[in-house]
Amino acid sequence: MTSDIYTERPLFGGAISSTFPSRFQDVSNVRQVPDHQEAYVDPARDESLIVELLDFKHDVGDNGSAVWFLQDLANEQEAEGVVVIEQSGVIEAPGLCYRNIPAVVTTAVGQMAISKGRQGRQAQNTVRVYLANLRLKEVDTDVLITAYEPIHINPLSESASTVGAGLAVPATQTGCMPMAEVFKLAVSSFKVHDWSLFGSAV
Repeated sequence: MTSDIYTERPLFGGAISSTFPSRFQDVSNVRQVPDHQEAYVDPARDESLIVELLDFKHDVGDNGSAVWFLQDLANEQEAEGVVVIEQSGVIEAPGLCYRNIPAVVTTAVGQMAISKGRQGRQAQNTVRVYLANLRLKEVDTDVLITAYEPIHINPLSESASTVGAGLAVPATQTGCMPMAEVFKLAVSSFKVHDWSLFGSAV
């Protein structure tokens, strides 16, 4: 049983919403993330959830698109020891339709070693990464929902001073919803309220 309270959160000025625990704080302005991203963090557990809007990747097929984006993310963050643990097939999202055309969703779970900011490889943490790719083809947009769950915190990482070094304490031991469940909830509750956010949707 978790003590997490979760609420529907407005994203991108309320044009989009998603539901996840209220322990995740909006750090989009604090961390100067790009306009096409919104970032939420639970500093006490060093867990984070990021929603990102990208131009549609026409050269990436639907099947396996989440794995493609996971590998792309790993390259971008200069991650090491990247392993894909699982991936889903292509699922239609009937609740996420534009002009009666449903979005398609694929998900992937991976594990990798990454460092925060410019801390370098000697301070890498091992994290589990959950990634969903929601393909809104009619508005030429790939939505990424990415959740990061620490598995092992490096003593040299800046995270160590907040959450402690070594193996991360399982969420259930602290009364929190496990990150896998947070991720599923955020993806399944994702809604678009104002399609004009995507420009071409008029």
